Amino acid sequence: MKKLLVIVLVFVNIQASKAQELETILLAVDDASLLTQNYLSPVMEGLMYSMNGGWATTAKVHKKFGFDLTIGFNASFVPDEAQNFAFIPSDYLFLSLPNGQTELPTVMSDNDAEATIDISIPNDDGSFRVASFSMPGGITGDLPINAVPTPTVQVGFGLPFKTDIKARFVPNSNFDDDVEASLIGFGLQHDLTQYLGPIDNLPFSLSILGAFTNMNVTYAIKDEDNSDNVRVANGEAEFKMNTWTIQALGSLDFKIITFYGSVGYNNGKTTAKMKGDYTLTYSVEDANGNQIGSVDETVSNPLNLDFEANGMRATIGTRLNLSIFKIFADYTFQNYNTASIGIAFSVR
Repeated sequence: MKKLLVIVLVFVNIQASKAQELETILLAVDDASLLTQNYLSPVMEGLMYSMNGGWATTAKVHKKFGFDLTIGFNASFVPDEAQNFAFIPSDYLFLSLPNGQTELPTVMSDNDAEATIDISIPNDDGSFRVASFSMPGGITGDLPINAVPTPTVQVGFGLPFKTDIKARFVPNSNFDDDVEASLIGFGLQHDLTQYLGPIDNLPFSLSILGAFTNMNVTYAIKDEDNSDNVRVANGEAEFKMNTWTIQALGSLDFKIITFYGSVGYNNGKTTAKMKGDYTLTYSVEDANGNQIGSVDETVSNPLNLDFEANGMRATIGTRLNLSIFKIFADYTFQNYNTASIGIAFSVR
C-alpha cells in the first residue's frame, strides 16, 4: 500500500513523489495504532482546518435569486511543533529504535529520512517474535510549502429573508482505479444588518454563517512488495471526515473593493480504518538472540483511528470587485493558520 497520505492528497490533487510502504507498520501489532496516529495527525488535522476555509468573502448576502460560483484554494500551514513527534519507549509495548532516537518525523516534516524500528514480542515459551521495518519520513520537501491544501468549488444562491444557501459537491469519483472519493458540503449565511435599523444604509454588513462538510475516501490496498513480510488480502483503507464551522462575519463593501473579517469556531472529526486480512511474518529467536524459526500471523481489520481538530478562528481578507468577477484572498488565524485565495463569478 502506498502511504496513507496519498489517499487524502490524491483527492486534493497533490502528487507525493515517494511511495513508502506503510502497511509494514502492522508488524508492530498493538503498537501500530499509536505509531500511525502520531505519524499522520498533522495531515489529518490540517485537512480538517483547510476544509472549513473559503465559505464566505463578504458578510453581504445575495438578493433573492442572486447566485455565485466560487473557485478557491485553501492551504493550512503545519506548525513547527507538529513536524515531529516524541518517541517515548514506555508508550509502546514491543518497539525500540536501534540508534537511540527520541524523535521521529511526521508525514508533514521536511525531514525525509527513514527510521528503522525494531519489534520484539515475547512468546509464552521464552522465545521472541522479531522483525523490523522502515518508518517513512516526511514529504514536505517535495511540496511547494509546508501546508495541507484543499481546492474548493462552491455555489451560492440567494433565498428569501436575506439568506444565502451554499453548496460544495464532488460526486463519487475514481482516481487511478484505486481511489474513490466524494464530498458534499452545505452552508447557510443569514444577514443580521437588517435588524440594526439605520446601519442598514451604510456599506457595512453583518451576518452569521454555519457550514458542514463531509468527505469519504477509500483506497484499495494492493500487495505490491513480496519482500516486506506483509501479505495483503482484500485490503482497503477508508477515511470518513466531517467538519463544521460557525462564524460571525462583518464586511465593508465598496464598489471596487471589499474588506471582510470573521470570528468563529471550527470542529472536525475523521475516522481512518484499514480493512482486510494481513499476514505478518516474524523471525523467532531464543532468549540469546539466536534465530530458531519463523512464524506467520494473520490480523483482520487492524486499524481504526480517530482524529479531531477544533478551536477558535479569526479571518481577515480583501476582495477585488471587477463587475461580476471577484478576486479574493484572506488569512485565518487558528491552530493551523490557513491562507485562502480564489475567484468568483457573482450576480447579486
